[in-house]
Amino acid sequence: MHKEKSKIAIRVADLVEEINEFDFSCKASDFEGAELSAAGFTRDIQVNVVAEKNEGEVIITLKTSTLADFTCDICLAPISRRLSGSLKLYYVIGAPFEETQDWNEEYRFLDKSAESIDITGDVFETLLLSLPLKVTCTDNPDCKLYGSVEQNKESLAEEINSWQESLEKLKNKYR
Repeated sequence: MHKEKSKIAIRVADLVEEINEFDFSCKASDFEGAELSAAGFTRDIQVNVVAEKNEGEVIITLKTSTLADFTCDICLAPISRRLSGSLKLYYVIGAPFEETQDWNEEYRFLDKSAESIDITGDVFETLLLSLPLKVTCTDNPDCKLYGSVEQNKESLAEEINSWQESLEKLKNKYR
């Protein structure tokens, strides 16, 4: 039996004028594909959505928050990091097709007869964009590069002193 992936959607009929707030909880397995699970999203993902409905538009601000499990890029120690991301979406309700040609890409168009606004793909992208490029553990004593903070400070001070001495010699040479 094929399991249909759940959607994170906001029913348009549930939106009242002004501010509406929704909270969703999901897992990486709720999204199609294995990208989120492979990226380290193994725990519950919290999604907070604030939808502000005005006369002709809906402004959605979504915030994601989760703990993700990684390994240190240097010593391969397991690390858990809190990741959060946010995204703001603008939906214009019922804009005629001729007017849509000159609009900014940040704006999306919502048909007047739409039943819901599906933000599953936007949550997915926000989660992927919240991933760090490098993951290192600075507080882990088992990490060989950062294990001795005092030793690193001394070597950094020596490096700065040698650089400053070289610069001083160069300045004196051209005076």
